[in-house]
Amino acid sequence: MDKAFVAEVPKKNEDLSRWYTDVVLKAELADYWLIHGFQVIRPYGFGIWENMQALLDARFKATGHKNAYFPLLMPESLLTKEAEHVAGFAPEVAWVTEAGQEALSERLAIRPTSEAIFGTMYSKWIQSWRDLPMLINQWCNVLRWEKSTRLFLRTTEFLWQEGHTAHRTEEEALAETMQMLEIYRDFVENDLAVPVIAGRKSESEKFAGAVATYTIESLMPDGQALQTATSHFLGQNFAQAFDITFQDLDGVRKPVWTTSWGLSTRSVGAVILTHGDDAGLILPPKIAPIQAIIIPIPGKAKDEELVRNAVESVRQSLVGQVRVEVDWSEKTPGWKYNEWELRGVPLRIEVGPRDVKNNQAVLVRRDTREKQPVPLSELPSRVETLLASVQSSLYQRALASREERTRQVATFGEFQNLLKQSPGFLRAHWCGDDACEKAVKTETGATIRCIPLNEPEESGACIYCGRPSERRVLFARAY
Repeated sequence: MDKAFVAEVPKKNEDLSRWYTDVVLKAELADYWLIHGFQVIRPYGFGIWENMQALLDARFKATGHKNAYFPLLMPESLLTKEAEHVAGFAPEVAWVTEAGQEALSERLAIRPTSEAIFGTMYSKWIQSWRDLPMLINQWCNVLRWEKSTRLFLRTTEFLWQEGHTAHRTEEEALAETMQMLEIYRDFVENDLAVPVIAGRKSESEKFAGAVATYTIESLMPDGQALQTATSHFLGQNFAQAFDITFQDLDGVRKPVWTTSWGLSTRSVGAVILTHGDDAGLILPPKIAPIQAIIIPIPGKAKDEELVRNAVESVRQSLVGQVRVEVDWSEKTPGWKYNEWELRGVPLRIEVGPRDVKNNQAVLVRRDTREKQPVPLSELPSRVETLLASVQSSLYQRALASREERTRQVATFGEFQNLLKQSPGFLRAHWCGDDACEKAVKTETGATIRCIPLNEPEESGACIYCGRPSERRVLFARAY
C-alpha cells in the first residue's frame, strides 16, 4: 500500500470538506466513477453498509415486514399518474429512450423512488381486507440526477431500503408510519451512535404526494443538518391514483391507506462526519467491518514463532465473538497503527514478546487511544466490555456536541448572526405561514428541518413576522 494511504489528512475542524473526502478515499470506503455523481463503494465501505443493512433488516422482519424486489424501470405514463409526486421528482428523473438501435415508443423512467411501481402491483394483489396489511420492503438502488454531489452524502445513484405498506384503516397506516420512524430512531442512535431529533416536516418540506412526512434529523460537525431517514403517511393519495382498493368487511370496496419509508447510504456519511477525528474514521463497533485488529509486535528472530503462536491463540479466542483480523504484513507497527486508526477499527490488540512472557495483550481504544494490558485469560470478556464502552462513548460524545450547538433564538437578527458565526440547530418560533418559511430560507439558507415530536406547546412570536406562534420548530442549513 502506498504512502498516500497514511499521509496526513487536513485537520477536521480546519477543512471539514477536504478532511471528509480524503478520509473516504484513503480509508478505501469509496471512489469516484467515470460519470459525475456516481461512486464505487469499495469492499470496506460496503462492509459497513452490509452490517447496517443486517441490523436494520432484522428490525423490519421482527415487525412483520418481508423483503421483495421490484423493477428498476417504469413507463412514463405510470410515473405521471400521481401529479404532485411526479412534479416533486421531475427535475431529478433520468430517462431511457432507446434500446439497442431502436427508439422506444414510450420513455422509461429509472426509479427515483418506487411508490408508483409498488402501487401498480398492490392494485393487482390487494382485493380483500384479508390481503391487508401488506408490509413489503426492498433493498435496492435508485437514481436521482443531482447537480451537486458528495461521496455517500449525496450521489446520483445510491443504495437504500424503501418500505411500502398498505392498510385497511387510517389508524393502522398512521401507527405504521410512527412505528417505522421509531425503528429508524432506535437504529441510528443505538447502532450508528448518531443522536437524532424526530419530528414532522412542514408542508413545503414534506415528501411529494404525502399527507405527512416524519423525519429524524442529525447534526453534523459543521453545524449542518442531515436528514437521516424519513417515514411518510401517504393517506389514500396513491391508492386513488393507482386504484388500490379492497372489499371491506361490510362488502363495500374502499381505497387502502398507504405508507412509505426509507434510509439510504447517506447514513454512512453521517457516521463518518459524526465520529471521525484528525486521524481518520472512528467506527461504532456495531457496524465496523473489523471490530478488533491484532497487531503482532516483532522482536528478535528467536521470538518470532512465540509471538506468532500467541497471536493465533488470541485470534482463536475471539473468533465467533467479534469480527477480528490479524495484520501480518511486513510494515512497521507504527505504520500499521496509523493505517488501522485511519480505517476506524474500534479496538487494537498488540501482542509482542514482552506480552507473551507476561501472558497478556495490550488493548488500545480507537476513540480515546487509552492502552490497557489485559491477561489473556480475561481477553474475550474485556474485549466485549470495551467495545460496548466505545459504542456508548461515541453516542454520548456526539450527543454532547449536538446539544452544545443547539440554541433557542428569539429574534431574526440573532438567528442570522448564529448561522454566520456558529451554525447548528436553532429552535425558533414559526407562525405556520409558508411565506415566512420561504423568506427565512431565501434570506439565510436555513430550512425547517422538522417540527419536533413530543414537545410541549409554547406560546411566542414568529421569528420572521412576529405573529403568534404555538411552538418552536427546528431550523438549520442542511446537506
